[in-house]
Amino acid sequence: MPSGLKVLLLAMLPINELRGTIPLAVLVFNLPFYSAFILSVLGNMIPVFFLLWFWQSSFFFLAKKIKIFQKFFDWLFEKTKKRFYLKYQLLGDILLFLIVAVPLPFTGAWTGTLLASIFGIRYFKAALLIFLGVLCAGIIVSLMTFGSSFIFN
Repeated sequence: MPSGLKVLLLAMLPINELRGTIPLAVLVFNLPFYSAFILSVLGNMIPVFFLLWFWQSSFFFLAKKIKIFQKFFDWLFEKTKKRFYLKYQLLGDILLFLIVAVPLPFTGAWTGTLLASIFGIRYFKAALLIFLGVLCAGIIVSLMTFGSSFIFN
């Protein structure tokens, strides 16, 4: 399997996303930084479009079919909208961006799609915020990878 395809597929995985894929692409597969960055960002974004749809559809499907889920999701969505998103819509958008952009454990595009669905952020707006966060995370990880490879070589 070509290295570029491996990088693209690895970037699609949760937890790993591009945070683990960019260093792997550069240090193990010896891909240039620009190739590692582009393939990792693309791979990280592919599941986002499906996941945004999946979370929202799953919430509505479960709420329709199972009474206890309907009560739970109604409570959850109402509480999050009332306590947070309606009052701090701009901060909610910034928070979604930051959760995706900061390369820490349990942050990233997968987490961002779940939070966007819980907060009721519209599909295309959520996809744009997540994309901007993925770009930012890719830049941070690329700089860290470049810096560490420069220092240790």
